[in-house]
Amino acid sequence: MSWLMRQTAPLINGLAGQLFHLPFLRGSRRRHRIAMRLYRWAAEQGNRSALSTYGHLLHFRGEDVASRIQGGIYLERAADLGDAKAQYQMGRIYEQGFEHYFRPDPVKALAYYRLAGEQNHPLAVKRMIAVYDEGALGAVIDPARAECWRKRQSPLPDRSVRA
Repeated sequence: MSWLMRQTAPLINGLAGQLFHLPFLRGSRRRHRIAMRLYRWAAEQGNRSALSTYGHLLHFRGEDVASRIQGGIYLERAADLGDAKAQYQMGRIYEQGFEHYFRPDPVKALAYYRLAGEQNHPLAVKRMIAVYDEGALGAVIDPARAECWRKRQSPLPDRSVRA
């Protein structure tokens, strides 16, 4: 039965996403509750995308500290499964700390930023450049490493060219 539930989790996660972003019934508490329950179910089945989305919603938009901590836990699970967005968010959480559960930990923050940066998450790459330019998070200033990360940066689109 659990194999079937894990296989169904991506579908449930997709359904939650569709429900969450429907243009009609905006602001409906019932729609929001249903979507959150679907995200939670998919996350509890170990779906990486659901863990990331549900964790993000709970941590950054949660109503109380317990919800925000729980969101961080879901984000950490998604990050450990390789989700770049969750890895970047965990880097931020460990850099700044949150309540008593996520104490500031520069080593973990740097590790999560690096993992996200290696997947070319643009904000993580930007943070890694700053880390080696400024010597942040306990890293030594290293212009060669900073330049290595700069090469990973996506060039900004040229806005002067009109289609």
